[in-house]
Amino acid sequence: MKSKTIRNLSILGFITIFGIISVQIYWITQALNLQKKEFQNSVFISLRNVAKDISKYNKMDFPIENPVKQISSDYYIVNIREAIDVNILQLYLKQEFSKYNLRLDYEFAIYDCLNDKMVYGKYVSFDYENEDQLSNENLPKYNQFTYYFGVHFPKINSYLLASNKLWIFFTVILFFSILFFVYSINIILKQKRLSELQKNFINNMTHEFKTPISTINIASKALNDNNTIKLDKNLSNYSSIIFEQNQRLNLQIEKILEIAKIEREKIKLKKELINLNEIIKTIINSINLSLIELNAKVILNLSNDDIFIKCDKIHLSNVLYNIVDNALKYSEPNPQITIETLFEKNHTTIKVSDNGVGIPKEFISKVSNKFFRVPTGKIHNVKGFGLGLFYVNEICKAHNWTWKINSTENSGTEITFKI
Repeated sequence: MKSKTIRNLSILGFITIFGIISVQIYWITQALNLQKKEFQNSVFISLRNVAKDISKYNKMDFPIENPVKQISSDYYIVNIREAIDVNILQLYLKQEFSKYNLRLDYEFAIYDCLNDKMVYGKYVSFDYENEDQLSNENLPKYNQFTYYFGVHFPKINSYLLASNKLWIFFTVILFFSILFFVYSINIILKQKRLSELQKNFINNMTHEFKTPISTINIASKALNDNNTIKLDKNLSNYSSIIFEQNQRLNLQIEKILEIAKIEREKIKLKKELINLNEIIKTIINSINLSLIELNAKVILNLSNDDIFIKCDKIHLSNVLYNIVDNALKYSEPNPQITIETLFEKNHTTIKVSDNGVGIPKEFISKVSNKFFRVPTGKIHNVKGFGLGLFYVNEICKAHNWTWKINSTENSGTEITFKI
């Protein structure tokens, strides 16, 4: 994935997170405000009813329209205009609060005009273990009333939060989801940076190798063409080894650069109509010397009629060469390779099978991964970078071809292409 794409996705993700957090905060605030208003309305109605009941108990008229005044979010004053009995007040408060389901701790006090102070009544709790708890014995006075009592709700905040447990639960889940998202983005960006460093290192390294490889190539050719060297069998053999190994190293470097190019930009195919059977014959002829050296046998079961397909000739040749090269490397001694072509109604099939060591079942799905090689312990008889089948997979995807590997360990491998 490109850095620009990751950056855009990250920005979009953070904008989405900000939007979700904003909406969540808005709805929690709305829910708390609604719960608060509902609580306040219930308290106002309950305390007004208490005031009416006390006036009725004292056989007094109740001319006050609104005897309840809210001093703060948790403290209320009720105007009575008559002396108040503590026990009667406590009874009426319990009755009214229970009626409106106000099940939270409260404490009350009655103003004593003789002493000009609030006389503490009692702390009332719905948790009976806290019934005798004292919260605030000095409830504040209110100078505008003569006979009044005050009610304080010391646990109003925890009550409102408890009433919104579901909202809080989902907020906690959202919070952990956001943390996980941020952590994942951080890991992705870190992996991307490491991948870029690795890619840049490989590109720079391979480009730096090109100059000495070219120099060695020129020097080895000069050695091979020198008459003095040709007369000395050992020197001639050594110069041939230098030339061949340099060619092999150059091929590996080219393969790495090709893979880097494929990853950096979309593969650009130059499609043309080609004769598939002729391409296969040309590839086999080009490796004829290697076949003789390895005592390898290639069996061509090509269709009787020529098969013409539209594809990128160079990439198809490279794909088939990689497959045949792998079959040779992993089929020693005496490799035997069979190549078949078959034209059917909707597609063309190519099968390449060998008598090699095969691939363990658990590694078949991984062999097309970049740099992956089937583990062989500490023995590395077959050299390479693990890029061949990755290249094959990328070219097949670019052409919209399908391919699969059937392999049994120690019993050979069959690779099938459907074009």
